Amino acid sequence: MTSTYQWIEYETIDGGVIAVITLNRPRQRNAQSRGLLVELDHAFEKAAADDDVRVIVLRGAGTSFSAGHDLGSAQQRLEKDPGPGQHPTYRSWGGTKAGIERMWGQEHEFYLTRTKRWRDLQKITIASVQGPVYAAGLMLMWSCDLIVADETATFADVVGTRLGMCGVEYFAHPWELGFRRTKDLLLTGDALTSDEAFRIGMVSRVFASSDLAESTLAYARRIAELPAFTSAMIKNQVNQAQDAQGFPQALQAAFTLHELNHAQWLILSSGAATVQTPEFGGRPLDQQLPIVPTAKNVVRSAPVVGR
Repeated sequence: MTSTYQWIEYETIDGGVIAVITLNRPRQRNAQSRGLLVELDHAFEKAAADDDVRVIVLRGAGTSFSAGHDLGSAQQRLEKDPGPGQHPTYRSWGGTKAGIERMWGQEHEFYLTRTKRWRDLQKITIASVQGPVYAAGLMLMWSCDLIVADETATFADVVGTRLGMCGVEYFAHPWELGFRRTKDLLLTGDALTSDEAFRIGMVSRVFASSDLAESTLAYARRIAELPAFTSAMIKNQVNQAQDAQGFPQALQAAFTLHELNHAQWLILSSGAATVQTPEFGGRPLDQQLPIVPTAKNVVRSAPVVGR
């Protein structure tokens, strides 16, 4: 059974037991436009409401699961700018306000609230990832219960080194990476490989690239063997243990600092920019350094050829 969307694909397999959601903007490395995020939210809710579905698989078409927020494609500009093509959500959720009030309303709803909702769905979710998973790609992946990756997957949050911003809006980094590793990766912009992500427990399995799709479904089928209620109770046990550590409060506090960081650049630029620009010490886009793997014995490792 399939459903038609513009920016994602949705289907159920195995008699409806497994729902598969595919981000479908491969030319943009599945960068998250507003239209994609709204469709994704609808698809998650559709799968959550379907009593036949036990496991939800989230994957990305092409060579990258998701390279983060869409920060400037033609589609993103069409959705955001006033005019007939503007996405209606840019005229709500604070979109008609000015300054940081607009940033707060828009980002709180679409980057924090919805990501938290996906994390708490009462179905098991599996992110199947490949290629560069950067910034908001991490948020999306981290909202899932389990993560499987192929050998090409790399993970980085480069908003500090490239945009002059603290970590992304859904700030799960300390729980996923550890506290000191979080500081190191945010301050350097370096990336984790899939093997290192497996070593620290962020990734559950690492498959060969040629096997990622089939191995992910085999993994989902194994998880789906459990009764749906048992799976939900296991998920809630773990999530509630994390919540007891202060996870929800930390997310909100980190989001507030993220918005304060935006406000800094809004003030310095007299409202022209929400992130660091070359006029205020940022590197021009054509001078950005390549993202490189983190390494224990060098300050900066060499770029990986072909990435």
